[in-house]
Amino acid sequence: DGYSHLSAYERKRLKNITENAKFFAALKLHEVSARLSQIATKRQSHVTKRRKPRKVEEETAQEAAPRRSMRLLRVEPLDVPLVETPARLAAEQYPQVPVGPLPMVPEDQAENSKWTEAILSTWMRISELRADDADRGTPDIKRYQESLSSMVLREENVRKVVKARVCSMAIHPSESTILVAAGDKWGHVGLWNVSCTSEDGAHIFIPHSFQVNCMHFSPCNPAHLLSLSNDTLRCGDVTRAVFDEICRSEDNFSSFDFLEENACTAIVSHWDGGVAVVDRRTPRVSSELSADIGFRRTRTVHVHPLNKQYFLAAGSMDVCVFDVRYLKAKGNKPLSSLTGHTKSVASAYFSPVTGSRVVTVCADDKLRVYDTTSLSSTVTLLSSIRHNSNTGRWLSRFRAIWDPKQEHCFLVGSMAQPRQIQVFQDTGMLLHSFYNVDCLSSVCSINVVHPSQNIVVGGNSSGRLHVF
Repeated sequence: DGYSHLSAYERKRLKNITENAKFFAALKLHEVSARLSQIATKRQSHVTKRRKPRKVEEETAQEAAPRRSMRLLRVEPLDVPLVETPARLAAEQYPQVPVGPLPMVPEDQAENSKWTEAILSTWMRISELRADDADRGTPDIKRYQESLSSMVLREENVRKVVKARVCSMAIHPSESTILVAAGDKWGHVGLWNVSCTSEDGAHIFIPHSFQVNCMHFSPCNPAHLLSLSNDTLRCGDVTRAVFDEICRSEDNFSSFDFLEENACTAIVSHWDGGVAVVDRRTPRVSSELSADIGFRRTRTVHVHPLNKQYFLAAGSMDVCVFDVRYLKAKGNKPLSSLTGHTKSVASAYFSPVTGSRVVTVCADDKLRVYDTTSLSSTVTLLSSIRHNSNTGRWLSRFRAIWDPKQEHCFLVGSMAQPRQIQVFQDTGMLLHSFYNVDCLSSVCSINVVHPSQNIVVGGNSSGRLHVF
């Protein structure tokens, strides 16, 4: 009776949250987590005590040895991200996340606070509003450059949202509120309501045990935030205040994309080169199909915006288009190959409207744009742009992403000084550089663009987000 002023939808959501809270309270997850942390700390202490002290000669030799930069030695950093072991996580006081659904409760709270409820309520409210389709055709370059020049970065729009290096980001499609999600290398997911100027506008959740490689708000229901870690794909459902588990595997996941507009099925890539098809409607947490596409490593997958049966996979030096309808366990042949890469490829994405372009980032310090209007066996290279992609081992690798509002323009981080985010046309022409010497002093490896508003967000290696 005390909630009679709420709508039927809000009352139903409140009931679901209350029932979920009782269920998770009965499981005593927080007590188990604290107990595991204590056990891990004791084990770490015991191992430290048993460890023999190093000889004085060894210590002196190590101190005298100069530190050699991998970049100066021209040694390629490991392509596969460092997988944090359970012992390492315990030492950092982040025990492994339990299997199955998890309550949507911030890491520093035993239950929802009024500030957490505020950001979750905002997420749910703006998800009920659908944005109109933006004009995403061939751009008037002069007008587009003017709109880019009007975007600025202010001090209040810079904030540390997660605790470690940003590995992925997603932005809510709402036109009224700027809500950004960021995933870091420790499995944290941070939600930041940029429109909220108070200190309580951001909260950190821990739905994963390992780094969050990829994130997307559902295209049909932005109340769902899907996040992919090395071992699991989860869906954060704000209407139920739960992180559901969709798929779990011992093979390390690297990226995913939706195969349908209803977001029921997805193509997921593995670091070891394979791909898998996942169906969210099935009760099991295993994939429907696992396929070997002949890659040694697969870093990103991306589905064609119009012809959803086609997906793009990027790996070591391979960038190919496959037809999901003909995937099988082994012996898969690509529909098209995008050749010319001489080193490892960090990412490859179709252009947002027609899929007639593909932009790739390669460790040979080149950005390449291909014409995929016709998916023949070999695709034509349109432009090649010189771009320093040597991010080293401490920064996330650059990913060039298309502006969802423009078919022929894309953004990418930069190693240039002053630190900046660059915007290119598919012809190779540099259109604009986002920078602010007072507020941006670090490399923004991971970036995201709002689908209908002039908003760009850059994430750095310390967990800080910058909103232009």
